[in-house]
Amino acid sequence: MRKALIPLLIAVLVVYSAQQLLTPVLAPLSRELTLTETQLGLVITVAATALTIASPLWGHALQKLGLRLVLLLGLGLTTAGLTGFAIVAAVGLDGTMPTPMVFALMLATRSIVFGAGVAALPVAALAVAGTATTTEAERTRATGLVGAAQGVSMVLGPAGGGALAVVSLTLPLYLAPVLCLLLSLWVLAAVRPPAAKAPSGPGGPRLRPWDARLWPLLAIGFFLYLSLGLVQVIIGFLVADRLHLGPQETAGAVGIALFTAGLILVAVQGGAVPALGWPVLRLLRAGIPIAVAAFALLAVADSLWLISVSFGLLALGLGLASPGFTAAPTLVAEPAQQGSISGLVNATIGATFIVGPLLGTALYEISPAIPILTALGAVATALVLAWASPAARRARVAPAR
Repeated sequence: MRKALIPLLIAVLVVYSAQQLLTPVLAPLSRELTLTETQLGLVITVAATALTIASPLWGHALQKLGLRLVLLLGLGLTTAGLTGFAIVAAVGLDGTMPTPMVFALMLATRSIVFGAGVAALPVAALAVAGTATTTEAERTRATGLVGAAQGVSMVLGPAGGGALAVVSLTLPLYLAPVLCLLLSLWVLAAVRPPAAKAPSGPGGPRLRPWDARLWPLLAIGFFLYLSLGLVQVIIGFLVADRLHLGPQETAGAVGIALFTAGLILVAVQGGAVPALGWPVLRLLRAGIPIAVAAFALLAVADSLWLISVSFGLLALGLGLASPGFTAAPTLVAEPAQQGSISGLVNATIGATFIVGPLLGTALYEISPAIPILTALGAVATALVLAWASPAARRARVAPAR
């Protein structure tokens, strides 16, 4: 199982690290470019829209094209999108392009092209996790490793981006596409089509998001990730405004907070979840209350230490709950449906970042506390579903695939 996942884990780690390099600089960069908080939220929201639309398409493409070609196509788009974004930002900072044109080109590059391309990576990884495992415990461990790879990126990316931003806000923008290009060359040389191809053949009736066995599980994931989406994009503004920091100081402080969260996320998803071997329902019911506590603390945190503790608790809660969410829908799918189900799972996560960043930034302009309280309500809703939903209870005892 792990051998089949290794190339996918490497791909997810590198691409998400490249994406996370930009996280500490997005808020200060947007202010240097004279973009509003809502415009930055729209950049993230349009990217999530592209990811949400592309994810089911990549899931179906796995059946038709095979894993290697899907990876190469996705990486080609991510490299092109990040390269274009770096060029647009550099030109915008020079003042040689009007702000409306900078904003439009950011939407085209960072949002549409990059968003569509990056969707291929987690879809492929979750599909392999589904087809390479036969029991609920193995499935949960595999999806936990995919989450751990993303968690490592939250350590490496923000830390690297924050450090580079001390020198220049544009350095992370230049490094990100280089990493994706190097990964593309590695995939071209190292990933072999016969070993990487997704299983084919009839998969039974096609699963729909509104299937009674499926939609409550997807709803739990939606509210979980919506809570994250509401606060992730405003963290830079929150740190800058509560701590009264400048652009480069803000980037460094955000890097510290996300570095702390990333360490915990890696430890939980890469170590604790595989070691505990808990069923998906127990992971959800244990992790979500911790996330509730994290948002309650974040609502009143007034120092970098407390903000970092809040994100650390959030990482602990989501680190437990996320593998439960990503594994649960696969338990209602046949092996040949794993590509499609991974597309739906990734589309669900992406949909939260259509709503979350734009709503979070818009609410932040009204009052900094409102997006945090909204996130608290979202994760509380996920907790209610995890306890009350018959689909969640059935996922605990679903037969091995």
